[in-house]
Formats: sequence, structure tokens, C-alpha cells
Amino acid sequence: MESRTSRLDRFISQNSEFSRSETRLLIAQKRILLNGQAAHSVQQKVSQFTHIMLDGACLNDKQPVYIRLHKPKGVVSATKDTQHTTVLDLIDHPQKSELHIAGRLDRNTTGLVLLTNDGAWSRKISLPETKLSKTYEVTVSKPITCEYAEAFRKGIYFQYEGITTQPAQLVITSDYTARLTLVEGKYHQVKRMFGYFDNEVLALHRTSVGEYTLVGLAEGESSVLTSEEVRHYQPGLKYTV
Repeated sequence: MESRTSRLDRFISQNSEFSRSETRLLIAQKRILLNGQAAHSVQQKVSQFTHIMLDGACLNDKQPVYIRLHKPKGVVSATKDTQHTTVLDLIDHPQKSELHIAGRLDRNTTGLVLLTNDGAWSRKISLPETKLSKTYEVTVSKPITCEYAEAFRKGIYFQYEGITTQPAQLVITSDYTARLTLVEGKYHQVKRMFGYFDNEVLALHRTSVGEYTLVGLAEGESSVLTSEEVRHYQPGLKYTV
């Protein structure tokens, strides 16, 4: 989902009694403030999070929301579902109807889910070019050998798509468990990587996405990240705020 932007004159015509042609005069009279500063051009771009005042009245004061959630098993990564509990059902926030998911998890996969109303931010987090690491705890049905780690490091070939996965780090923690860190999120990727060795994934738990973790969150709990925390954790990304 992309964050919506619009020319200032178009926004004014859609959200006030003034026309697009009248916006130029409003700007000249310094009657429009964008984030506390006088507007200077009808062509200025405003986003869904631009604070816009006209003659002292607020036309837009929407705030960006960033939430981390500890998803339990059986909860679906969707905003609506008639049969199952959704991640939004677990969140108590006045803007939760605006939220979408930045990186879904399967219904039976547990762990960290990020939600936001900032489309530009979630898109950048999801882009393959960002190479944002994601770490999972994996439990499988057969013993894991050192051969797995080497194959994951080199990349696993997916014949159906004709592609090879990016190098991934596998740390074996017991005969049947491992910690896997990868920088992409192809369809059922973790299960398919272990499927290369005919080894069924019995449980999958995402512990982190980049610097975002589950620290302090019990299963089913969520917390709001501030814009400052978002910038701190992802200094390479640009924001609409």
C-alpha cells in the first residue's frame, strides 16, 4: 500500500469551499499552513500525514501509526476474516481500522507482525532491495545436519519459479530446532527451504524483523512504536512524516 499524496490546490478544493484556482490567492495571503509553515505553491505535495491548516481550521491532522504485535498461532494476518481471529482483533487502538500489515505470517506461524497506516514505510520494509533481515525459530520433524547450513548459505533453488533464494544464515540449536535469518520473504519460503531436504516444519516463530523484536511483548500483546523509534531503527528509510 502506498501513502497517498496530492497537489495542495487539489486537496484544498476537495476539503474546503475554495476552488483550485482560488488556492493561489490563499497562499499569497498566507492563509494556508503546512506543518506550521506558510504554503508557498499550489504544486506543493501533501501526504496523508501533512498537518494542514486553513484560516485557523484544521483540514488534516492524521498521525502515522506503527505497531508491533506478538501473533499467536491460529490468528490470521488479515484485516477482516469471517472465520478466524485476525491480527486487528488483538489490537486496541483508535486508528486500527486504518492499519495494514507490513509482512504477513501464515495462520499457524507465531511471532512478530508489524502494522501501520504508513504505506511508504511498509513498502520500503517489504522491498527485496532493502534486504531487511528476518529471524525465525524453526522446529522440524527430522534431525538437522551441517549440510543444511551450507545449502542455505549458498541458496536453495525453487524450480517452480526458476529462482534461487538469497544466502541465509542457519544456526542449529538442537537436533530438531534451528534459528534461521534471511533477507527475503517468498511464499512459504522457510517451509520450502526445509522441504528441499524432505524435512517438515512443525513450528515456525518469527522473533525479529530488522531491529524490531518481541522484547517485552507476551503472546497476543501489542505496543505502539513512536516515529522516533521508527527512524532510529531504520535510518536508511525515508518517511512521510
